[in-house]
Amino acid sequence: MEIKNTTNRPLKIKLPAGKRLFLGIGGTGQITSKSAEHPPVKKLIEAGDLEITDSANASAGGGTSHEGGIRPSQGSGGGSSIRQSGDR
Repeated sequence: MEIKNTTNRPLKIKLPAGKRLFLGIGGTGQITSKSAEHPPVKKLIEAGDLEITDSANASAGGGTSHEGGIRPSQGSGGGSSIRQSGDR
């Protein structure tokens, strides 16, 4: 299940088991259905601060963009830097 911050400020959301989810402005995050029923989360949803979005479409797009963002930075970092030593 995916949620989205619809406010113009960052949110700190209390989840079950003492966990917290931090969402920036317009940020999205994934929670379980059990977490969506947690009273603090329900309160934010009812107030309009959080919006539950379709998790099937969002998770497929989110995973692809996340992997694409990590791999190029790992590959380019190792080969481009050469340590030089000695007198110049």
